[in-house]
Amino acid sequence: MEIKIALAGNPNSGKTTLFNTLTGSRQRVGNWPGVTVEKKEGTVKNDHDLLIQDLPGIYSLSPYSLEEVVSRTYLVHERPDVILNIVDATNIERNLYLTTQLLELDIPVIVALNMMDVVEDQIDPKKLSEQLHVPVVEISALKNKGIDELLVQIKKVSTKKGQQFLPFTEDVEASVSFVEKLLPHLECPRWYAIKVLERDERVDEEMNFSHDIKKEISCQIDHLEEIYDDDTESLITNERYAQIAQIIAKAVKKSKGKHALTLSDKIDKVVTNRILALPIFILIMYCVYTIAMGSTPISIGTMGTGWANDVLFGEWIPGAVDSMIGALHLNPILGSLIQDGIVAGVGATLGFVPQILVLFIFLSILEDCGYMARVAFIMDRLFRKFGLSGKSFIPLLVATGCGVPGIMASRTIEQDRDRKMTIMTTGFIPCGAKMPIIGLFAGAIFGNSSLVATSAFVIGIAAVIITGIMLKKFKAFAGEPAPFVMELPVYHMPSIHNVLHSTWERGWSFIKRAGTLILLSSIVLWFLQSFGFVNGAFTLVEDNNHSLLASIGNAVSWIFYPLGWVGDMAWKATVATFTGLIAKEEVVNTFGVLYNHAGELSEAGDEIWALVAADFSAVTAYSFMIFNLLCAPCFAAMGAIKREMNNPKWTLLSIGYMCGFAYVCAMIVYQIGGLLLGEVSFNVFTIIAIVLLAGMIYLLFRKGYQPESEAISTRELKFRTSKS
Repeated sequence: MEIKIALAGNPNSGKTTLFNTLTGSRQRVGNWPGVTVEKKEGTVKNDHDLLIQDLPGIYSLSPYSLEEVVSRTYLVHERPDVILNIVDATNIERNLYLTTQLLELDIPVIVALNMMDVVEDQIDPKKLSEQLHVPVVEISALKNKGIDELLVQIKKVSTKKGQQFLPFTEDVEASVSFVEKLLPHLECPRWYAIKVLERDERVDEEMNFSHDIKKEISCQIDHLEEIYDDDTESLITNERYAQIAQIIAKAVKKSKGKHALTLSDKIDKVVTNRILALPIFILIMYCVYTIAMGSTPISIGTMGTGWANDVLFGEWIPGAVDSMIGALHLNPILGSLIQDGIVAGVGATLGFVPQILVLFIFLSILEDCGYMARVAFIMDRLFRKFGLSGKSFIPLLVATGCGVPGIMASRTIEQDRDRKMTIMTTGFIPCGAKMPIIGLFAGAIFGNSSLVATSAFVIGIAAVIITGIMLKKFKAFAGEPAPFVMELPVYHMPSIHNVLHSTWERGWSFIKRAGTLILLSSIVLWFLQSFGFVNGAFTLVEDNNHSLLASIGNAVSWIFYPLGWVGDMAWKATVATFTGLIAKEEVVNTFGVLYNHAGELSEAGDEIWALVAADFSAVTAYSFMIFNLLCAPCFAAMGAIKREMNNPKWTLLSIGYMCGFAYVCAMIVYQIGGLLLGEVSFNVFTIIAIVLLAGMIYLLFRKGYQPESEAISTRELKFRTSKS
């Protein structure tokens, strides 16, 4: 018989690690019905009857973000057989707040006490179990400890009905009982009664009480507030923390050395220091990009990509394909399709896989050890000065892997205006699909400089900050950013399994796109650049400047003339940019097809770099990079923007803003940078670039719209920021 288990817990409590440990590769990822929040479920590796639903991380069942609404709705209405509540033992007081609410749902609960191997306090699981009236199992999700005992307890409690709750003080308990009697028949009446007393808007809408019942409830709430001289929402919050204090007093023995700094505290004194934090982060990212994409002896990513381009896709595969074509006596046109279209196009993209995998490995290590959570804290300090919340950095961080989940991660931001702004700026961050563009130009023009790769990341962050400052000056985005509260996990050695699993998921996603979408587009690109009209006849062309693709590119390339895309490279750069809207990897794929057909390519894969270097100067290369890094993302990310905005006007505005901002930045770089370097003569577009730069500076420093003061609920202040 199938047992449905809901995995619930605070963010950064180790929930995802436990889910991966329990399910292994037996996972399914989709979206919750009706919303775009990611849904992860899977069966336990050695017991397919145990179905685990990984709920979005929540702090309580009083939701403020879309993800919290989803978790609460599932628990209250879907009614799983067991709730597996993962509790971070290093921050037990904060985590037990959610536990006290889960006990009121009348569903069997098991507490998985995680990170017991690093906690300093002495926690007695037996006494904790006695106080909570639920099984408590010590585990280490990271080290795979206590998992067998956890599965045994799941099967035991799944046959039980209901769960004993923790009572409040006499007056509050009397009010809860009073409201319960007014409710219709419900599966968890106590939870509903408490939410009614807290004036929960969603529960009030769901209950749709009559006027008389509303009046009785209002009188009961007024009575409670008069007794305690506080609003009922804050009152019940205090009741919960009083319960938690009693539990901790009996089950937790505080460490005598608690006042001493832990190893995590000592590290944080340096890496989160007000002065050193940002330089350290930039230095770390520079080191990561140096190893992944640099030109030093330790740049293993570059060495791997060099071998892939020069040997694998430069000699071995083309040589094998040539032999196959000759042995099968294939038609020359079909041979050209295979060699010049498929092998050259897909190979140009897959050649960067070693660099991308090395980059993903190091990003996964930084995430798994706990450092990236600190980066969000560091960025909150910086972003808040420019009108953004540190919560905006979390989607940006996710977007380093892929822009789609990065955009979707914006739903954790409570305020609508901040969420919209984050969606509009997440595409500025270089995702994995943009890495080949950076790698191509860093290798072809800038001698594999890791500074170019690092600058791309810095430019993305700068674009976010500049956009935040400018948009906050307008009424639609004006206002103080939402308070930012998050748990900082204890530093720990990264798990090899987690790092490799994360790297594989990101890398495989990139490879799959190369094997499907990029393969199909390579065939289309080959056809368009191999055929054209010569002397009025449609025929195979030897010079792709006479191809259909060149005709299409030349028809629209004038748009990018102010960006320095001129001459023979203009239509190629234009076509690559438009194919990049399908998928950003397409930019390099397009260059692979176009330059491979130039008739000058030898067997060495890096000859493409030489041909690109012949067409692009340093300034035009940077102009092209900036436009393609900052402009509208791929179609999949545009679809995510449409779903998250849920408004056609805002969707078009977001995509239009990104394209316009990218165009302006690329023009400024080419016109003013080229003027300073002597590559550009003073012209009308230089004047326009100077005017646009002046306009941006004006928007950065002008006085913005002043909104009315915004009230933050007492519950938000007390719960989100207290006891942390």
